[in-house]
Amino acid sequence: MKKERFAYTLLMPMLLVMLVLVIYPIVETFSYSLKKWKLSKPGSIKFIGLKNYITILGSKSFLYSLGNTVYILVAVVLITTIISVSVALFLNIKVKFSGFLLALAIVPWATPPFVNALLWKFVFYSGYGFLNKLLLNLHLISEPVSWLDNRNSLLFIVSLVVSYRLIPFMSLICLAGRQSIDESLMEAARIDGAGAFMIFRKIISPLMLPFLAVGITQTSISAINVFDEIVALSGYSDIGKSLLIESYMITFNFLEFGKGSAYTYIVMILAGILGFVYIKSLNKELEY
Repeated sequence: MKKERFAYTLLMPMLLVMLVLVIYPIVETFSYSLKKWKLSKPGSIKFIGLKNYITILGSKSFLYSLGNTVYILVAVVLITTIISVSVALFLNIKVKFSGFLLALAIVPWATPPFVNALLWKFVFYSGYGFLNKLLLNLHLISEPVSWLDNRNSLLFIVSLVVSYRLIPFMSLICLAGRQSIDESLMEAARIDGAGAFMIFRKIISPLMLPFLAVGITQTSISAINVFDEIVALSGYSDIGKSLLIESYMITFNFLEFGKGSAYTYIVMILAGILGFVYIKSLNKELEY
């Protein structure tokens, strides 16, 4: 009994922090989402139930933002997964400079997202950015291309920039999965006549799957919550807005705290679903 009390005493500071900084804001934000509350009209606050959610889910603006978010999510997961697995397999090779290459691979992940996106903006700048200059010098185009003014190209560039930031993290997870595989399994397969592709398909891929699931889930959560990259590349324009951008605009530009809180909750639910998958994947990895 004394041990249990001591354990709860040690946990109390963390529980208080969670209560003040996590649970209270979640409950308070939900209460805001059930009200019609515009900051420019403080005297007209009233309870409207789920009307904010119904209005949002039925609006064209929400569907447009959801489409952009899903596009970024799918593109980021595909790009990050393919490149991360390749990088992990390369870093697993024991070479003289493997430690330096591993440290170098972490740099994009350590750089602030907004700074990362600004650097990429110089590459894709609609006027005479680096890519346009390169293509003009190679005579592949006759005039500069407005990469950031078209919805599809902008979303792909955003996905590319987000992937560039997330690849180091996922590569480390995949590398940990690759290094956890007993080399004797591959050696036995080689003796039996299996080639490199067959070893990857039958041994490496299945055994890396729990680690890959964790990386993909974490990458998906980051892709849903993308904000800095979109703002740095295209500002708060409608063309590339995601659910998080839409939530920010409604809350802080139009000062509709009730509707903005409902948007926040919708994003949180989507991220929460992926977070649940992440925990399940983590449990599978621990069992493995």
